[in-house]
Amino acid sequence: MSLTHAILGFLHRQSMTGYDLKTQCFDRKIANFWPADQAQIYRTLEKLEMEEWVSSTLAFQLDRPNRKIYQITEAGRQELARWLTETVSLPVHREPFLVQLYFGDGLSNERIIAMIAQQKTMHEDQLRAYEEIDFPAIEGPFARQLALAAMTLHIGMAIEKTYISCLEALMVWAHELPSNEEL
Repeated sequence: MSLTHAILGFLHRQSMTGYDLKTQCFDRKIANFWPADQAQIYRTLEKLEMEEWVSSTLAFQLDRPNRKIYQITEAGRQELARWLTETVSLPVHREPFLVQLYFGDGLSNERIIAMIAQQKTMHEDQLRAYEEIDFPAIEGPFARQLALAAMTLHIGMAIEKTYISCLEALMVWAHELPSNEEL
């Protein structure tokens, strides 16, 4: 997936500014699985305008800077429709902690256990953050959109629970490691 398709998806639902995309969409709706910073969003919007997948209009304001409002074009709708039916490949996961663990043979068992405990705490914090999301009732004219959003939250929570469970197993295993002195 690319940032391009996430932006096209949001603009398909509603025209908005780059700032609105960041604050109302990426930060509030999909940050748990697809974060984006303001600069990335604006660079992508420029590219999308060059591809003619979005267009923009300037909204003049007297008391503030003018706003550039983006809307999806017919070509953008076609690209989004094409992408939505495409089979996506599995993501490439990069886990810095696992690289540390892999090369941690020079570390003490206590340090390894502390690293695992720290990772577990961070994943527990993330799970709590997901659990605190105030999700509205899945009903009304946006029931389908809300149900699909609930699915993404469910998988995010399941991933965190699985990671926590794996870290708990690693903690047991780490307590049974031979010490550096024994090798």
